[in-house]
Formats: sequence, structure tokens, C-alpha cells
Amino acid sequence: MNLFISNHYIASLKFPSIMSMKINKVKALPLMISMFLVIGVSSCSKKSSSSGNGSSKATGWNANSKKGGFKQAGEQAAGPGLIFVEGGTYTMGRVQDDVMHDWNNSATQQHVQSFYMDETEVTNGMYLEYLEWLKNVFPPTEENYRGIYEGALPDTLVWRNRLGYSENMINNYLRHPSYADYPVVGVNWIQANEFSKWRTERVNEALLEKNGYLKKDAKTLDATAESTFNTETYLNSPSSTYGGDDKIVLKGKKGAGAKAAKTGKKGKVIAPKNLYVKRSSGLLLPEYRLPTEAEWEYAAAADVGQREYNVYKGQKKYPWSGQNTRSGKRQTIGDQLANFKQGNGDYGGIAGWTDDGADITNEVKKYPANDFGLYDMAGNVAEWVADVYRPVVDNEYNDFNYFRGNQYTKNKIGKDGKVEIVTKETMKYDTLSNGKIIARTLPGQIVQVPVDENETYLRQNFNKSNNLNFRDGDQQSSREFKFGSSESTKDIKNMYNSPKHNVTVDSLGKMVRKFDKSSKRTTLINDNVRVYKGGSWRDRAYWLDPAQRRYFPQDMATDYIGFRCAMSRVGSKSQTKKRPRN
Repeated sequence: MNLFISNHYIASLKFPSIMSMKINKVKALPLMISMFLVIGVSSCSKKSSSSGNGSSKATGWNANSKKGGFKQAGEQAAGPGLIFVEGGTYTMGRVQDDVMHDWNNSATQQHVQSFYMDETEVTNGMYLEYLEWLKNVFPPTEENYRGIYEGALPDTLVWRNRLGYSENMINNYLRHPSYADYPVVGVNWIQANEFSKWRTERVNEALLEKNGYLKKDAKTLDATAESTFNTETYLNSPSSTYGGDDKIVLKGKKGAGAKAAKTGKKGKVIAPKNLYVKRSSGLLLPEYRLPTEAEWEYAAAADVGQREYNVYKGQKKYPWSGQNTRSGKRQTIGDQLANFKQGNGDYGGIAGWTDDGADITNEVKKYPANDFGLYDMAGNVAEWVADVYRPVVDNEYNDFNYFRGNQYTKNKIGKDGKVEIVTKETMKYDTLSNGKIIARTLPGQIVQVPVDENETYLRQNFNKSNNLNFRDGDQQSSREFKFGSSESTKDIKNMYNSPKHNVTVDSLGKMVRKFDKSSKRTTLINDNVRVYKGGSWRDRAYWLDPAQRRYFPQDMATDYIGFRCAMSRVGSKSQTKKRPRN
């Protein structure tokens, strides 16, 4: 009938004279309106069915029914501070001669999935917010929590130089408001990773509060060491969040689910459904984390700005187009496009005629963004990425979302069949190689344990929890490898034979530092060194190339390495409805 009406109406458009003879103009108007309504309803019903907003394609049920269904969220929203980076293929590594003869960044073709990345580096102001939260929730005045706050503090002594005066930076750089929008430094890789985890919880906590699933202002007024929010704990065991306080963790949106259960036909009790947000609800965001090396380099290079149809017109030397570090635009001609060391004894040019506007770090967003809209992807501070360092990127084994650093874990299940939650009695601290104490688990988190045979048996894609050394040259490629020996044999020699320092605490609580004085060590590479990318205010222009890669111990900090966070993209590769042609 709809098809007939549609054709009849089309015919009326083609032959207006015939229709005008048969139908009075006054009577024709309501008829045409009714035709439009029928056509509109028909098209809307088809649209709702095909888009999944009506009945389920799998079962035919009404998936959005208030009687038990749920309304799924659509496109993933960007978290606070993040910029969307559409993934794609690119050449990872240097395509020009390696004048330093490092040979650790040979060109490989890689593909990166779409993701989100911080628009700027994490600033002092952002990190101070983290420290303030830790101080309020885990008071350092209490012996049991002292290591949490102190372990998160940046090392301000990184500014010291034996032949330079830098006490001003030690006392002011982190906390003075004049430096609030400057990138945080003195943060080691572990601290950057812990900040990312904290940020995840605070963002999702705010989302739940905004949507009525958490008591308003509980995140600031009710958070204590025994009562905190954790995303994975909420998703796996909502009643364990905030110490199990149901006055904070509301059952249903704005606590609507807390009402008495309804009575259905024949006196059957109908329990309220969907009391808590689930992963399938699409409300909570994926975790904030450090970007992988492949993601960081792809985002920094931003070769999308040199694309012609489906081909790149060459790889950039810097995050901007061209071979020069100075701006060619009329308004800013001659200005440096990044904050880096110009030459010997030249960190910012001559007074009154500055080159890059800074002698140490500079305020974020002071230089133009790259073609993805990201700031300071060259210069200012170098940045930690997630990867464990190895000289070779093994693209023969994997060329999709490349990452070295996987250590697979799973939730620990207690004897009662429920996930085990970290308490103040069971939280763990690590003593780093430099003697610093840092918290690795916090109350309210789910205890993590390595995956075992239950997950690895007869699998083709992985067979153990720790994959840091997978195909990295420390076995068959080592000249000292003894063929026929099992992997657990003690006499197997590793290629990366780095010093092994040891820090312990004696019975009196005194720190005992034992240095490895062996003369047989052949490298500084081990499982605790991480990649950092990009140039800094201390580096010459050579290091501004996004392909450059260096490494540093994960538990040590400097005055030139900072970081920014990333977040995985859930869903479509592109945010645009139409595929770009040019």
C-alpha cells in the first residue's frame, strides 16, 4: 500500500493537470499531507529496524524496552583532554641514513588502529591534581599510606647540575602557578603509568555521577582509603565499590532501582533490572594509558597532512611539513616551530630576539599543532611510551598495532567465587632499583594474577603471561645459546646481559644497596628499560624526528622526559560518515 501511494504521488507530480481536474484543490491538500505522513512513517520504521534502535536483529525483542532492555550508546566520546587520531598505515622508523649508527629504527611498514591522544603533554597542574587527590584519600601522615603519596611525587632534584645553578627550578617548577601549564618532568615511567590509571578512575567516576549512578559529590566528600572507586571493580562487582556503601553506589539511574520490587501477574515478584552500568551500556570509557611506540610515532609524524588520495607523498622529517625548523608563514616567518637546543650554549636565542621563546621547557600550546591537532610532538619534553626497549622492531612477526610489553593478567577469584579486592592490608609496594618506594596496588582495585594454563592451553596466539622477551634475540640469536637446553635451564645466556643491582631492606628497616660490579656485563638493556620518543628542550634538532627512539630505566626520571596519555578507539575506524577521497 505504501508503494502504491508513493507511485500515485509521483504520478501526481508528473501530471498535475490531470489531478487538478479530478480532485478539488482544497480536498487535495489533506490527502497529500496524509501521503507524506504514511511515507514518513514507513521510512522511519525501516530506518529504526536497520539501525538497531528498535527490535533486536538477533531475537526480535525490543532491546530498548524499559522492562528489561537497555539503550546502547552510539559513537565513542573522546575523554577529557583527548584528540581523535584516525589510524592507518605508515612507515615506522627512519627512511634516511642513520648518522648516529644506532641502527635501532630501521624502516618497517606498520598499521595502527584509530585511537585518542592527549592534545598536550600532561602538565604540572594536571599532575598536582593527582597528588592532591592521593594526599586527601591516602593521608601520608598515616604510616600505612605514606608510601603512596611519596611514591607518586616527581623527583625535583633532576634539575640539579654539578656545575650549574638550578635551585630555583627545584623549589618552584612543580608547584608554582607560573609553571602550571608547563609539562611535568621528574616523573619516571612507573609514575606516569600509575597517573594514567588514576585518571581512568576519576573520569569514569565523574561519568557515573553525571548520569545518576553515583551519589553526587561522593568523589570528593566520601572518598577514603577504604572507600574508593575503581572502574573494573564496578563492572565486575558493583557492590564492592566504595567499600560496599549502597548510599553512594546507587541501584539504577538516580537510585530509581532502589525502590521496592513490583508485583506482576499471579503475585509473581518482578525484581528491578539494570541496576548498574555494564560494559555493554557503552557509558564508561576505555582506560587512559601510555601510548605505544607505534601510536606515538604515527601521531607525531601526522603524515595525513601529506596524503594525496590513498598515497603518502613522502615521509616527514619533523611533525610539520618541510625540511626546516623555522616557520615560513608570513605572520610568524623565522620563528622556531618547536622548543629545542639551537646549538652549544644556545637554548633560546638572543635576548629581545628569541628563537623559540623558551630556555627550559615552555608552556604547552605555544607552538603550532601538527596535522592531527596535537601540540608539542617535537621539542619541549621527550615523552615516555609503553614499550619495553629492544633494538629491533620485529615487523616480520607482527605489523598491526605493534607493541612489546605484554604481560597478560587476569582477575583473581577468591574461594567464594567472587573477585578479590585489594584492601589496605593486602596492597603492595615495590622497592625500585634506586631505593624509592612506590605503591603498585591500591585499595579498591581487583587483585591481578598472571594467566595460567587455563588461558594458554592449546592456544596458537600466546602461551605464557610474560611476553617481554618474545623474539627479541636473547635465545636462538645469541652466540652463547645452548641448543637442546630447555628454556628454564639456568646456564642459558641472555643476549641482553645488563647489570643487576639489588636494593633490600634489613631487619632494622635500613636500606641496603648492592651495586653490580661485574665486568662481564655487555649491555644496559633489560626488561625494565622503556622507550621514550621525541626531542626535548635539551636536544638538538636531530632528535625532533618522530622516528627517533631512545631508552631509559623505567624507575628513573630526568628533567627532559614527560608524557601524555592515550586511549583506545572502540568501534569504527573513522569519525566521518563518508570515506575521504582526497
